[in-house]
Amino acid sequence: MTSPFLSISSNWSRRLSGLWVAASVALLLGGCTAMTAQNPSSPLKPVNAVSDGGDARLMLKGADVVSYFTAGKDATGSPQIKSVYQDVTFRFSSAANKALFDANPAKYLPQYGGYCANGLVYGIPWGGDADTWLMQDGKLYIFGGAGSMAAFKLDVPGNIKMADKYWSEEAQGSNSFVQRAKRLVLRVPHYKNGEELDRMVKAAAQKG
Repeated sequence: MTSPFLSISSNWSRRLSGLWVAASVALLLGGCTAMTAQNPSSPLKPVNAVSDGGDARLMLKGADVVSYFTAGKDATGSPQIKSVYQDVTFRFSSAANKALFDANPAKYLPQYGGYCANGLVYGIPWGGDADTWLMQDGKLYIFGGAGSMAAFKLDVPGNIKMADKYWSEEAQGSNSFVQRAKRLVLRVPHYKNGEELDRMVKAAAQKG
């Protein structure tokens, strides 16, 4: 998945213009269906969900969130084996996994609504692929690709602390489209673009 972290001029007028354009593009390209899928009227908001068949808000495109914990791998859930939790649909690869989820849903929820954990380090709820993930201290973190995960792993404790901060203070309970448009223009102080992160990852690999 392409990283959203691109360079933008610091000129204030261009920032405001960029914010308007980003929000408009999100609305035009995403449409009402995507906005509804990602922003349910429940405490579980926003979420990395899509509309699929009869499921208006399908978490992680149908990935079985329990499989990460029980089998240590990502697995595709079945449309016939599913549960709805806080207006979001979760699919499972087995009835046993569904039963585990139903008994304790909060245990199996991916962090940051299933969005890329590295994106949340910068306050941006965007992306997140079911097959790129990390288990840390019994919690599931999803990433938008191998590059994003590698950058996150440069400082896992520090990045979790930063992502937790922006999730709790800005993203959680907000509209994903508005939040990402905001933080794509009004960058956080520690912002780094994709090229900078790539250089940091390569430098760390050379030292290691």
